[in-house]
Amino acid sequence: MMLQARSWLSRARRFSTVSNNPLRVCVVGSGPAGFYTAEKTLKAHQGAQVDIIDRLPTPFGLVRSGVAPDHPETKAKKLQQIVINQFSRVAQHERCSFFGNVTLGSSISLSDLRELYHVVVLAYGSESDRALGIPGEDLMGIHSAREFVWWYNGHPDCRNLDPDLKSTDTAVILGQIRHGPEYGTSGMRDQISTLIKMEQICKFHSDTTAWEVTPLEGNVALDVARILLRPTSELATTDIASHVLTALEESSIRKVYLVGRRGPAQAACTTKELREVLGIKNLYVNIKEADFVKTPADEEEMKNNRIQRRVYELLSKAAASGSSQPSSGQRELHFVFFRKPDSFLESDERSGLVSGVHVEKTVLKGVGPGKQIAVGTGEFEDLDCGMVLKSIGYKSVPVNGLPFDHNKGVVPNIRGRVVTDPSGDPTQVETGLYVCGWLKRGPTGIIATNLYCAEETVASISEDLERGVLKSTSSLPKAGREGLLRLLDDRNVRPLSFNAWEKIDSEEKSLGSLRNKPREKLTTWEDLLKAAAMK
Repeated sequence: MMLQARSWLSRARRFSTVSNNPLRVCVVGSGPAGFYTAEKTLKAHQGAQVDIIDRLPTPFGLVRSGVAPDHPETKAKKLQQIVINQFSRVAQHERCSFFGNVTLGSSISLSDLRELYHVVVLAYGSESDRALGIPGEDLMGIHSAREFVWWYNGHPDCRNLDPDLKSTDTAVILGQIRHGPEYGTSGMRDQISTLIKMEQICKFHSDTTAWEVTPLEGNVALDVARILLRPTSELATTDIASHVLTALEESSIRKVYLVGRRGPAQAACTTKELREVLGIKNLYVNIKEADFVKTPADEEEMKNNRIQRRVYELLSKAAASGSSQPSSGQRELHFVFFRKPDSFLESDERSGLVSGVHVEKTVLKGVGPGKQIAVGTGEFEDLDCGMVLKSIGYKSVPVNGLPFDHNKGVVPNIRGRVVTDPSGDPTQVETGLYVCGWLKRGPTGIIATNLYCAEETVASISEDLERGVLKSTSSLPKAGREGLLRLLDDRNVRPLSFNAWEKIDSEEKSLGSLRNKPREKLTTWEDLLKAAAMK
């Protein structure tokens, strides 16, 4: 599949040479999937004009708002800067433009974009959350882990989240997973799974550069637990938002339960992520040794997965070496395996506030070679707490005029071509409309996953041009960038260029230098727009 994709990309270069009527492409979303799509399109189509739009004033998606701030010198942070530099070069390409502060659905509609551009690629990711669908889920004190991550990373949408960290000493984090469902594009699965199963550091070679790749989208549950339990003195010199640092300094949280449906043999994290949380200073770690009884099915699951075996060994060692009780003043992390939430409990003292999680004990049931699922046993227990964070997966949100598979949470597609029918009927393709990233395959993967995903989508665009599925630019010229800017001006929408982002970037770094931090993120729309307007 990837060789075929590269073949189409190579042949495509002769279909969009520089002309008065260039191929006009709009990419919606400026995270990794969006930027890789733009980069691959610029290379494949030498005369193409590519515009990237995003609802935020700031580009880079989860590369900016999803990476845990507490290890600025780690390879993850170094990779973050490498990726930002690479994406910045794309945005500054002479045939590419970035327009922030442009929201699909309100600033401009999907039908508007399809009128203005020959090709529209949707790569706006997953900006909502899956629901558990159990009683009490709307109680105060329950948040999604995505919201919490956006809060501590200074995302303007969550500036006012204000989780109550003072009224309780215990938090429960539900979910020991990464992000979501299995890969949605089966043709890519074998190619990508090799990358995902690698160690925390893996070698990746693109056609223009060679560099080390560390997963940026790691285990959200462990990230959140680490931020809650790490001494705030170690966070003070990171780029964590200042209002969050203040809240953590005043936090009463001393105990965190990390709850998972399955067992330690199925823990979805890397050894590095696990060592980071186990290595927190003066932390009491509790794991029941009884959870480490391996079954033949567990052995089968771990047999061909070295990382999973090492994670299991680390957890087992932590369980065996830990003390039986925490000492005075220690913060506590409790790994709770083989439990699934059944309902949330309401406080007797404060109406509408969560006071605990009613969980059901589970056992594993084999559903195929090397695969087990958790099923309830009918035995229940309560975990008392005053705050719950749900790390159960992200969810994409549809817009008007976009086919959407609500069960899978993705746009139905065939190798990136949007189709009307969720069953994937190839005769019902939405001409000129494509998809990439989490919106295409579900919320999973590492940075390199998005590169391969973009390569496949751009190859489909090239194939459609060659086969005449997309009308030629000479027979059907489009207004593209000029038409977009006219339409936004008519609607009093002020798009922000990449130069405006550079002003925000400069201001954040300047403010950070005053506090011995790499940057001080601007966390409100007002402050971001003000910085963008600076001369």
